Amino acid sequence: MSDFKALSEAISKGDINTAVSETRQALDAGTSAQDILDNGLIATMNEVGDRFSSGLIFVPQMLRSAKAMQECTKLLKPYFQEGDVVSKGKVLMGTVRGDLHDIGKNLVSMMMEGAGFTIVDLGVDVPPEHFVEKTKEVKPDIVGMSALLSTTMPAMADTVDALQAAGIRKKVKIMIGGAPVTEKYAQKIGADSYASDAGSAVTRAKELLGIS
Repeated sequence: MSDFKALSEAISKGDINTAVSETRQALDAGTSAQDILDNGLIATMNEVGDRFSSGLIFVPQMLRSAKAMQECTKLLKPYFQEGDVVSKGKVLMGTVRGDLHDIGKNLVSMMMEGAGFTIVDLGVDVPPEHFVEKTKEVKPDIVGMSALLSTTMPAMADTVDALQAAGIRKKVKIMIGGAPVTEKYAQKIGADSYASDAGSAVTRAKELLGIS
């Protein structure tokens, strides 16, 4: 395993230029994209997520780290396509019907991408039938739904019901989250998991898929 101390420090600080430079140097030196991703980017973002969940850093700092990680990931994309990097799982994400808020969803998506998951983002105001259609198309491991308004939470239940009616509910894990959403509500509508923030979303996703 290579020494990713400088890369890790750059990601933690949200220093995009240094992080990208360190990633490019590692690739030029012959370090595998998998090594860079797992032990440089993902390991650091896991630490960032832990600090966020513990209240040691806040959303702006985590966003800067996530942005730095994303820019580094762009350099690794050609290796992804060559099969050099293995995804931890595919996650279909969307804000439910009637809700146009996306900051929370985007933050969760960035953190999960930083943890090694492949994200398919449906955007906002996503109706149940579109969740069903894309689930059939991309065959995700997890369907993630977000709602910031209590008035749009019923759309989560509608989506679970739609997946059930389409005969594909048992083929995916369902995770929900958002300001008004609770663990109790997740259980009520038959979701598999609830995450209170972006950091815990990564932990819950790994638990759902039985990975570390």
